[in-house]
Amino acid sequence: MTSKKKSYFLAIDQGTSGTKAIIFDAHGSIKIKRTSPLKSHYPKANYVEQIPEEIYHSVLTAVKDCLAAFEQKFPNQNNNIIACGISNQRETFVLWDKHGNPLHNAVVWQCKRSNSICETLIDRKLESVIHAKTGLTIDPYFSATKVIWLYENNKTVKRAIDAGEAFFGTVDTWLLYKLTEGKSYKTDHTNASRTLFYNIYELNWDKALLEQYGLKNLNLPEVTYSSDDFGVASFDGAAKQAIPITGIIGDSQAAFFGEECFGIGTAKATLGTGCSILWNTDKLSTDLNNNMLTTIGWSLKGQLSYALEGIIVSCGATIEWLKNQLSLFDSYDEIEPMVVSLKSNEGVYLIPAFSGMGAPYWQKNWKASIHGLTFSTSKEHLLRAGLESIAYQIKDGIQSLETKTNTSLKGLKVNGGIAANSFLMQIIADLLNRPITMVGITDISAWGAAMIAGLGVHYWKDMNDLPQLSKEVSKTYYPNTSNSSIHYTYATWSKIIENKKEETF
Repeated sequence: MTSKKKSYFLAIDQGTSGTKAIIFDAHGSIKIKRTSPLKSHYPKANYVEQIPEEIYHSVLTAVKDCLAAFEQKFPNQNNNIIACGISNQRETFVLWDKHGNPLHNAVVWQCKRSNSICETLIDRKLESVIHAKTGLTIDPYFSATKVIWLYENNKTVKRAIDAGEAFFGTVDTWLLYKLTEGKSYKTDHTNASRTLFYNIYELNWDKALLEQYGLKNLNLPEVTYSSDDFGVASFDGAAKQAIPITGIIGDSQAAFFGEECFGIGTAKATLGTGCSILWNTDKLSTDLNNNMLTTIGWSLKGQLSYALEGIIVSCGATIEWLKNQLSLFDSYDEIEPMVVSLKSNEGVYLIPAFSGMGAPYWQKNWKASIHGLTFSTSKEHLLRAGLESIAYQIKDGIQSLETKTNTSLKGLKVNGGIAANSFLMQIIADLLNRPITMVGITDISAWGAAMIAGLGVHYWKDMNDLPQLSKEVSKTYYPNTSNSSIHYTYATWSKIIENKKEETF
């Protein structure tokens, strides 16, 4: 076991809008944090891309700034950074050639270019077999359908795949490949489980599915535990001595782990650009009756945890759209005073299908819409409708998870930037009629990655040895049973959703 004297962990949280580099001590206290923004590009309607080298350089910038600031604040302590953990945006992927050069821009999880590919796979009656193997549904959200689209529409990609010279990787794999100068081509179970390539029950890349997709010659990384030896990195010389990378985990699963959702029936919701609800389960089912997903929560040597998942495509992205496209507010500090100024939302609803709708609806062709507008509708109403749409989607997701597990939610742990909005947290508690808890560590995905890395470097011997989050820095919202109006407005939301299913696009 690694010595516990003055040990620190570097966590890289590579998200859709930017990268965070954070150095934690062994108790979860943030010593230094630095961020680097990342742009998304929209070459056509429904297309979302990022430049692979920009993803990599956002990581280098954040880490270099973080290490420099740590050295300045804590001189001669850099050598006590004993491990690095990486959490990452999950379904976004890169294809590169044998020389390590990208064959195309990274295709982001939000991209919907492969709608027609999904329809073709459904027409070929592959939905049940794909779900039974991967735990997922056929949707552009996941990587495989967009790889197929590139294969069919990009000559460079097709030529490389046919020649066996195209290498696939989710963002973690791309970063690992770059950080280790091509020495390590790996991923972990959580990221592999988001691709539609991976059999989550047999724990292998499914050759039969790859054959069905026409991608049998695609190179795929070695899949290993979330806590493992992934190589070492100097971060372009920023680290005085190379740091072992001993943890890799998808960002939502990292938050799941960081929130300590270790018991069966515990759940968390990460409110970021999108929202992922993960429910720890041992009752795995391959049925499709309520459109929820089965995924891998995390994996350690000798231990693999499964989870059921509900995916909300547009969460924080909805609020970003209201800010950037409609200019409803300038600062996020303005949101809460604006929405609480209203006694009610007067029947205004926003269906945030900017990139379709995820679980439990899985409507990839839906468009966003606003309902109930009158001449008295104000920007406050629209903003409140945006926040309420997040709560309603979480309610729909939790209901479906309760149905699938035949159990009731005990309580929900929440994290992410929007979790700081007390109005939203309270209406979620009221809708669910359950307490919801926001832990004091804002960067919970990064902390989850740090703990995974600590296990990988044997700083902690097992999960029982992990530090406990302090209850003193958490905040719990209890349901207001007198708030009956929220259940009335939710019923109207449900009617709008049902009507929308009947629309023709």
